[in-house]
Amino acid sequence: MKLKLHHINLCSTNVPAMDSFYRDVLTLGDDDPANLPPVNQDKGLVGDVSFVTDGDIQMHLTPRDVLNSFQSGHVVNPLERGHIAYRTDDIDAFKQHLEDKGVPYSDWGSDAVKGWHQIFFYDPDGNVIEVHQIIDTQD
Repeated sequence: MKLKLHHINLCSTNVPAMDSFYRDVLTLGDDDPANLPPVNQDKGLVGDVSFVTDGDIQMHLTPRDVLNSFQSGHVVNPLERGHIAYRTDDIDAFKQHLEDKGVPYSDWGSDAVKGWHQIFFYDPDGNVIEVHQIIDTQD
């Protein structure tokens, strides 16, 4: 079970202004479209996302949604204050690791991103952490 920093998600009430700031001031750019997450618009849980990158790490700029837990039915709300995300090669082993450590998590499956199995949990200060694995979506 390996973890690698994948993206940082910032939530905003003005995503276009955030996008302009990170592009103009920090000179971040576009990532290869093949590297971008396929947001699951069927569920309508994420909204319009802007993606920028420094070439290694992505930033996901999303609309702040303090009521997302009510719509999604999940305990952990990754769109209230944002989150930091890691990619793993074994989501089941990581879930077992959290259980062994007594860390509760919210298993979103692929509700927000098609082809990603996502879990969200809190660090000791209440910051949201995502761990996800790319999964096979072919039937």
